[in-house]
Amino acid sequence: MATTSESSSEKEETIFQGKVFNDPIHGHLELHPLLIKIIDTPQFQRLRFIKQLGGAYFVYPGASHNRFEHSIGVAHLAGELVRALRTRQPELGITDEDILCVQIAGLCHDLGHGPFSHLYEKFIEKRRPELKWKHEKASIEMFDYLVKDNDLEKEMKKWKLNPTKDDHLEPTTDLVFIKEMIGGPLDTTAAWPYKGRSEDKSFLYEIVSNKRNGIDVDKFDYFARDCHHLGMKNNFDYHRFFHFARVCEVKGVTQICVRDKEEGNIYDMFHTRCQLHRRAYQHKVNKNIETMITDAFLKADGHIRIEGSEGKIFTLSTAIDDMEAYTKLTDRVFEEILFSSSTELKEAKQILMRIISRDLYMFLGEMQIKKPTEVLQLSINAWKKELKKPLTGGLKPEDFVDLVITLDYGKKDKNPVDHVNFYSKDNQDKADKLTKEKVSQLLPTNFSERIIRFYCKKTDEKSVSAAKKHFKLWERKIERKEMMEQQRTALGESTN
Repeated sequence: MATTSESSSEKEETIFQGKVFNDPIHGHLELHPLLIKIIDTPQFQRLRFIKQLGGAYFVYPGASHNRFEHSIGVAHLAGELVRALRTRQPELGITDEDILCVQIAGLCHDLGHGPFSHLYEKFIEKRRPELKWKHEKASIEMFDYLVKDNDLEKEMKKWKLNPTKDDHLEPTTDLVFIKEMIGGPLDTTAAWPYKGRSEDKSFLYEIVSNKRNGIDVDKFDYFARDCHHLGMKNNFDYHRFFHFARVCEVKGVTQICVRDKEEGNIYDMFHTRCQLHRRAYQHKVNKNIETMITDAFLKADGHIRIEGSEGKIFTLSTAIDDMEAYTKLTDRVFEEILFSSSTELKEAKQILMRIISRDLYMFLGEMQIKKPTEVLQLSINAWKKELKKPLTGGLKPEDFVDLVITLDYGKKDKNPVDHVNFYSKDNQDKADKLTKEKVSQLLPTNFSERIIRFYCKKTDEKSVSAAKKHFKLWERKIERKEMMEQQRTALGESTN
């Protein structure tokens, strides 16, 4: 990243050392030489073999893209946004080092994803629930391992990003800054929880992963990229956001804000997110297939052996404990199980064979739950209680699957736009919230819905008939119960 003090020959050398990528989404994009060094490592190249949309490739034939190209796209957009802010507001004091750190965070934010992306998180949640593991944690660990394993300290120092202090014990603010942008603050007890940058540059933490309102370049890339590969329309134009983004001080904190006339586009952005979940990420066949892959992984765990550091052997679920082993774990484990002749993997192989031959778990139906989470859990418990009763057709409780699907705008049942501040054309330094009433009368009133879906693992005619009958009986029972509750509520209101 050339500074103002560099000579023209140094600038030419910088350009020469970089690389130009022809991306189907963003066109020709040029990346900094340090980013190229990171890309050309085994830890980053691993992302070529991890599907961006998990099991969706088995539903949408075009959804074959991987975390590799998404990560490059996020690094590019991170640089575009932070440079736009520096050009528009030089008083912010954004340095070349700031820009480079933000781009590295964008490039490395998904290093921790496992096979089939978020599916692997669900697998770990089932196998090792006590960990409460998220891929962001592994991204930070993998980033540390990447730097150390590829001896990138010298390259970082070349670009004024010293990875360690002189005593080689404590990380510098730059390295901490990168990891905080990926996984959040490392010290949540302090008034200002971040150590990588001071509070006057808090807006930099909103570029890659925005914890305040969810508007970040990670979404900008996957909205455009996923829609492209899924064959869907993307209604959100991130170029407009870049043009109208501005840093304002709100209650003593610098935040990325946007022009008030863009509020409709921001709602469109969150609506696009919701529609992607409805039509693709939470598609009933996609979730069915991902459930089957997860079941196969659970049966295969312990029989998949991965060599890690110092020759230690790890399994499908313990590879996250060792980054050398985790580097070797990708979507290719699917083929390893599918083509295995091992008797230990026989059951797991049979499940994957069912996916390949399209003998999927049978979808029985779904119910929309309009009540709080506690009621949702009661409904699930009621279903499981029903399954303990004698079932016809030789069915057992373990033959059924229930999945809770949540569709929202990114802030659970809250309106994410309530966390966005807007500035006006007349006063570009002051930003504030906009109420829905001032925007439009046609905006949504609910921002979250929950659905329970039910599947049967057996697909023979006798089992399917019995399973559907059982589901219908339970569904009618729930409907009668809800109707009685509504009548009691109505009666209570009329008496009052």
